[in-house]
Amino acid sequence: MKKKETFIVHIISQENSTWQGQVTWLNKEDTMNFRSFLELVKLMDAAMAEEAIQG
Repeated sequence: MKKKETFIVHIISQENSTWQGQVTWLNKEDTMNFRSFLELVKLMDAAMAEEAIQG
């Protein structure tokens, strides 16, 4: 079974039909800024892949 991860997404603004804000990965206590929904998904995917490699 895969380990579950927890992220907190803070939307700061919406421009050009997408979100900008910060995502915090609680398991690593790491906060990253994102400029679009696609970038948010890529950051979360990369964090999950990193955890799978280390875990």
